[in-house]
Amino acid sequence: MARTGFSDSKPLLDLHKKADERRAPLRTWANTCGPIDRWQPAEVDESRMAPVKMEPERRWERRLSMQTSEGIIMGFNEDSRTHSADGCVEDPVLLYPHGLQGLHSLRALVPSLLRHEVEIALEKLGLICDRTYAWDVFLDMMRTQAWNTLPDTDLPRHFTDATRAVLVDWLIQVHEMMHFQEETLYLAIHLLNCALHQIKVTTANLQLLGMVCLFLAAKKEECLLPEVSGLCYLMDHTYTKHQLLRMERKVLCGLKFDLSYCPPLHFLLLLASIARCSAKVVWMARYLLELSLLEGQCVVFLPVQLAGAALCLSRQVLQEPPTPEGEAAWCLASSIHVGSETTLLRIMHILANAAAKAHARETCATFIKFSSPETMHVSRHPGLKNISALLGVCT
Repeated sequence: MARTGFSDSKPLLDLHKKADERRAPLRTWANTCGPIDRWQPAEVDESRMAPVKMEPERRWERRLSMQTSEGIIMGFNEDSRTHSADGCVEDPVLLYPHGLQGLHSLRALVPSLLRHEVEIALEKLGLICDRTYAWDVFLDMMRTQAWNTLPDTDLPRHFTDATRAVLVDWLIQVHEMMHFQEETLYLAIHLLNCALHQIKVTTANLQLLGMVCLFLAAKKEECLLPEVSGLCYLMDHTYTKHQLLRMERKVLCGLKFDLSYCPPLHFLLLLASIARCSAKVVWMARYLLELSLLEGQCVVFLPVQLAGAALCLSRQVLQEPPTPEGEAAWCLASSIHVGSETTLLRIMHILANAAAKAHARETCATFIKFSSPETMHVSRHPGLKNISALLGVCT
């Protein structure tokens, strides 16, 4: 086998790193947009305070569906069900709570409630600077995610899912050592998946392709970039600076300079914020979501589907005591259309299998990463090791 440098690279994951040396995992877009203008008007426009005649919620909902044509809100029509393209009736997901009092009256308020919660969540997560455009940003996220999915899971010749997993695991270690933002990792893996389908690359240059994708993602997401010579050092000088820059040009031309991507992490944090999930549920979902990067069969799913499945499986594994407020918030988050129940269960099975085997696999960078106190030791949760119980919960 051609030398790729996987076994010769320097140790990349510092397991004894101090807690205060870790950076915040979520990068806010406000950092790239300069300081937020917190100017407040001295006077209130009286014309805006005039009473406005509100139209019925059902009419508002129908207009929203016609405008988006994607079915952003689901499960709140007359029969509380959605119809797929082939005419089959699909039950609403993500799992409505049972026995919730006043559910029908709550459904009538969902369009306005969901819009309000989305605006608050996006602002709290730092994904927007002005709440005025929050709903438009959310609708754009839902629309454009389909453009970034791959049609199939086929890999180029001589490549296997095991080879891809080794490369992704190594990139996770490099990402962790570089203290990059989480969005950088997801964008890098997305660029890698697209590049494998768009350009021809040999097995000997696979590691170089992965490093170039991480470098391009850092250029888009990070404020400080590593030196090209430093990247060559991490590859044990298997490749030269000239080779790295030439591969970068090849990848950019193959992708037609399209680096746009809305990562599933944003959908996960948005859904978790709306559903009022606890910190442990969010960390568990983030762990499951990062495990999906190692699974080649996950490249065909939408980001919101991966996020919804990871969050749902996280709740099922942890089994936290339900509260009326939490169940109502989860019902509201469930109104976002994330796909059919069959699709979600399929993803949950993939994630359950990956989580059950994570501690024994050679590609265990994600398992180690999420076993630290900062991540609440979620990767070592005993419920993840029993694959039969996990799959039983998901059926």
